[in-house]
Amino acid sequence: MMQFFLLLCLGIVAYTYLGYGILITLLVKIRTLLKGPRLLADDDAYEPTVTLVMAAYNEMGCLPAKLQNSRELDYPVEKLQLLFVTEGSTDGSTAYLDALRLGGDRQIDVLGGDERAGKVAAMNRAVTHVSTPIVIFSDANTQLNSRAIRNLVRHFRDESVGAVAGEKRIEVLDSESAAGSGEGLYWKYESYLKRKDAQLHTVVGAAGELFAVRTNLYETVEPDTLLDDFIISLRIAGRGYRVEYEPDAYALERPSFSIDEEKKRKVRIAAGGFQSIMRLLYLLNVVRYGWLTFQYVSHRVLRWAVTPFCLPLIWLANLALLLPVPQTITPSYLFWLTFFIGQCLFYAAAYLGYRLEHRRIRVKALFVPFYFTFMNVCAILGFLRYWRGNTSGIWEKARRADEVELKVS
Repeated sequence: MMQFFLLLCLGIVAYTYLGYGILITLLVKIRTLLKGPRLLADDDAYEPTVTLVMAAYNEMGCLPAKLQNSRELDYPVEKLQLLFVTEGSTDGSTAYLDALRLGGDRQIDVLGGDERAGKVAAMNRAVTHVSTPIVIFSDANTQLNSRAIRNLVRHFRDESVGAVAGEKRIEVLDSESAAGSGEGLYWKYESYLKRKDAQLHTVVGAAGELFAVRTNLYETVEPDTLLDDFIISLRIAGRGYRVEYEPDAYALERPSFSIDEEKKRKVRIAAGGFQSIMRLLYLLNVVRYGWLTFQYVSHRVLRWAVTPFCLPLIWLANLALLLPVPQTITPSYLFWLTFFIGQCLFYAAAYLGYRLEHRRIRVKALFVPFYFTFMNVCAILGFLRYWRGNTSGIWEKARRADEVELKVS
């Protein structure tokens, strides 16, 4: 029974991180053979009016660069409205943007206010002021590629598409931390899975750094929601619309300044994952939602809510199989002993990577064990945070490398 339990947990972990990627690749190949490939929308003549919404609480350090980036986007100026929500800001953000608007910049609109209600409340408020058929959400501290807007909106020619997820890319320099490098590797694999998800049926979750929705499909989100991008996109998918993926529309951002800052962000995301699962329980009905349920469980539920707890259970079950030590060492016992030693070495490498990261010492060989273990520990801590009810929509953002560089310079 203990061996069966260990193998079951090991199978879940293997499926979550490797098996699903392999399976969905095969499913996409089968679908392509039977129905042909999904045609990529490619129509530069399609230029609906859009509103780019950016929640910008105390983002004065990023606003000039964000505005310059927005003005350089390859999209007609008269069809692109920039809406900043700066409520609660105390760093002069609102005054800076108001001055530009009053100076004649009609592309800019600002929603200010003295009270900070959180990003979700800012998004809910912003959408009530949007009159364009498409609204695009982005973060104030990210830079978009020049064709980002054009590449996102082209998918909306298809009436079955309710939202489009852009891609998040991490800009990591060679001299920077293992946390940033691990984060970059994670998002590369995540991007691959999103491409396959979209080719099979639908993306299961957008990145908040850049995603677009049909304005009339936006549902007001609960103010305490931690993963607004995920909730918004999955609710649209649950209504029968596809969430498309556009890798050639990307938001570039710097990694977290330190492993402590990254931990803060990951724990919040993990808590949001458990919150989202509870609010989207209806999507577990495979009879009603079919492929969406399969993708949602495989890509999200297992990774957030199951696999992190399987890892310590595997270690404990493996230890139980080795105790007490038998007088005669059998091949089976030797196998489980080797596996246990391998686990211990893997986690020792992860801990070493963690300690070195605090000293700003970067060892590439430790990236995988360190970041894999780090993500799953943060998931368990996120569950504890959710269990304690700490799910305020107002949160302290993690410092990014570029923000610290600006302060130092």
